[in-house]
Amino acid sequence: MKRLRKRLRKEVGHGGVVPRGWHLAWYEPRRRVGIYYPVPLHWLARAAVECVYRLRLALSAPCIERADLLSMQLAHRERQLLADEYSRGYMAGWRECYQTCVDVIESEISQAQSTWDVGTLLTGGTNPRRSN
Repeated sequence: MKRLRKRLRKEVGHGGVVPRGWHLAWYEPRRRVGIYYPVPLHWLARAAVECVYRLRLALSAPCIERADLLSMQLAHRERQLLADEYSRGYMAGWRECYQTCVDVIESEISQAQSTWDVGTLLTGGTNPRRSN
């Protein structure tokens, strides 16, 4: 069996000479070798390689439930990333607004001349002094 396979199969590297009447059945990129068979057998070899490839792909693919789970996890992750981005923007805006308010209050306090003037600034009205 091995001898027959060896006689029917030719491995040709780059620049090698392909025997007359032999066609490429498949190419192995890691070894950089083309596998050649005689004309009618190369079709069968190609079909066998393709069937084995598709079977291996089908068996290694996740089942439908697992694929659904993966898609739900991906959607949840995308929503989580959007929520994180929104919260970062919201907090940055809040900090900016708070800092602006603090700056305005500090500037108003620094402009006030006495302690009583600061009290009137904070309450927004006039503070008439009562006579004793």
